[in-house]
Amino acid sequence: MSAVPPFPAGSPSLPARPLLVAETFGPTLQGEGPSTGQQALFLRLSRCNLSCPRCDTPYTWDTSRFDLRAHTTHRTPEEIIRWVLAQPTRLIVITGGEPLLQQDRLLPVVKAATEAGRRVEIETNGTVVPLPALAASVSAFNVSPKLSGFAGSRDGQRRINPAALSALAGSGRAVFKFVANNAAELDEIARLKDRFGLDPVWVMPEGTTSDAVVTGMRDIADAVLARGWHLSSRLHVLLWEDTRGR
Repeated sequence: MSAVPPFPAGSPSLPARPLLVAETFGPTLQGEGPSTGQQALFLRLSRCNLSCPRCDTPYTWDTSRFDLRAHTTHRTPEEIIRWVLAQPTRLIVITGGEPLLQQDRLLPVVKAATEAGRRVEIETNGTVVPLPALAASVSAFNVSPKLSGFAGSRDGQRRINPAALSALAGSGRAVFKFVANNAAELDEIARLKDRFGLDPVWVMPEGTTSDAVVTGMRDIADAVLARGWHLSSRLHVLLWEDTRGR
């Protein structure tokens, strides 16, 4: 598996340049974290700086299995803004891949949506420091740092970026959502929480089937409660299994 850089080295950062988009869909329901169950539009950007082997969106980064060109469209910020504002849905979820790799050209989308009274959540792996202007515009960062058991063999220390986690925690707009399957992984979450002041913490099980999600929630629920954390389902999986675009 190999991740690819989002843009050629040395490319200028111009907000008017198109974003690399894997898919847009909705209205649907936000499936994870504090906004679970709320109606939402999803903008999924392509490309990632990590190579997690159990990632459920490998078509956004994994060149060993996918032709990324076949799974990518180039859409200007203006096109995306028109799509968002043409629908009444109030919550916009921007995910990936790793959306903060394109945050310079994403900023106009977030600003326009926010100015129109929409709420914008950005889902990030916590390895990229957000632009101050972006942090001031979003409603929330849903930050999912990758635990050692979920990161790719090439990711090494890249999966934890102290500067990025500290900036996200200090923004006052971040929640920290971890995928965990057992008590040992909860211990790893606790160490990260204490080291970087991550709060609030949400934990959810891994799983692309409803049976796996329910079993995983039962396995970790009591331990999550004992630590004073929150438990997240994967509502979209409970409802639609692993159907893409739901």
